[in-house]
Amino acid sequence: MTTTPSPQAKAHYYVPATSNYSTFLSAGIFLLALGFIFRLNGAPPGLWSMLLGTALILYVIVGWFGEVISENTRGIYTLWEDRSYRIGMVWFIFSEVMFFACFFGVLYYIRRIALPELGGYEAQYTPYAGFGATWPSSGPLGEAFTPMKAWGIPAFNTLLLLTSGATLTWAHWGLIKNKRGQLNLGLALTVILGATFMGFQAYEYIHAYSELGLTLGAGVYGATFFILTGFHGLHVTLGTIMLMVMLGRSMKGHFSEHNHFAFEAVAWYWHFVDVVWLIVFVFIYWV
Repeated sequence: MTTTPSPQAKAHYYVPATSNYSTFLSAGIFLLALGFIFRLNGAPPGLWSMLLGTALILYVIVGWFGEVISENTRGIYTLWEDRSYRIGMVWFIFSEVMFFACFFGVLYYIRRIALPELGGYEAQYTPYAGFGATWPSSGPLGEAFTPMKAWGIPAFNTLLLLTSGATLTWAHWGLIKNKRGQLNLGLALTVILGATFMGFQAYEYIHAYSELGLTLGAGVYGATFFILTGFHGLHVTLGTIMLMVMLGRSMKGHFSEHNHFAFEAVAWYWHFVDVVWLIVFVFIYWV
């Protein structure tokens, strides 16, 4: 016996077909991390493992996101899917908050607990009696270096990111008001600002290595500097790529004033990246 589905059943949550994208993504992340470890230890397969992992990740991003975009433009999604994507994005950004909170927690421990103990401030007996517990420090065994100054490229990059947040908000206003030209121009300006930020950060890294002696070998300061700024730079790179995708979709006529969560999700992510940079600027460069 067959029955006709009720309208409520038709409007229920859309379940896509079985896909192997999650498996490919896991393999890609594993190979990328494994290749990075190999490279740090000078193993020859490291570069090939990283390239293969990156290729798998790009394949998943293009294919998987392409399917989601196609499903949305075909009108398959309902309020169920919209709510699900919003909740998922909130949890994703929360996981990123915890990710960076771990590194800022390490920075706090080093500066407020570990350095005073190594310098004999809290410990009566220390193996490093002549060590000064002052920040920035490479630690008792790290290489000498010159710390990166806040005023210069870091301050200019701060201005770039703050401006990019404003241009993205301006683009969002254009979308809500159905002004496609304002939307496209705002997105293009945000992409340019993000790419410019990354260009200046690459120059800053070259300057740090070649002129300041600020490398990963510069002890605890070098490690925390490159980990925090490097991971933030990775997030800016990913955010810029996502904004480029949003610009391409916008130029193809995607999004409307009432249906544009993909744009909102990328905007949430970009503003989160802006906030993280402000914290990095204060606690890494300025203090």
